[in-house]
Amino acid sequence: MEKKRNLGAFLTGFFIGGLIGTGVAILFAPQSGDETLEELRQKGIELTEAASHKAKEARAKAEKAIQEAKAKAGEASDTLKSRVQDLEEQGKAMVEEKQQQLKELAKQPAGEGAKEAQSEGITLEDSTTEEIA
Repeated sequence: MEKKRNLGAFLTGFFIGGLIGTGVAILFAPQSGDETLEELRQKGIELTEAASHKAKEARAKAEKAIQEAKAKAGEASDTLKSRVQDLEEQGKAMVEEKQQQLKELAKQPAGEGAKEAQSEGITLEDSTTEEIA
């Protein structure tokens, strides 16, 4: 946004400077009116061409910046998707592991399974939460 303002300020200053220069040239020109008018036309054409050239350069820079931003956003999106898939797989593996532990504990006699579950930090709430997930 600031670059647009800087470019706009530059172009505005460029045109104003051109107009002031043209006005000064007219006032102090030791030539006839026809010659002065022709010179003004030429200066106008030069200023228009210069402004057009600067606008094309600015447009090219903006397009390049947009393409670079799109590429970076695509890379970031791919990285994020990959990370989400990794975390999802890790979560599934943890759930399966805890479910397997619960199944093994369920096979043991009542007293031993509860003691072993408590020693591993598994509670009844953990098992119901994992089964729901």
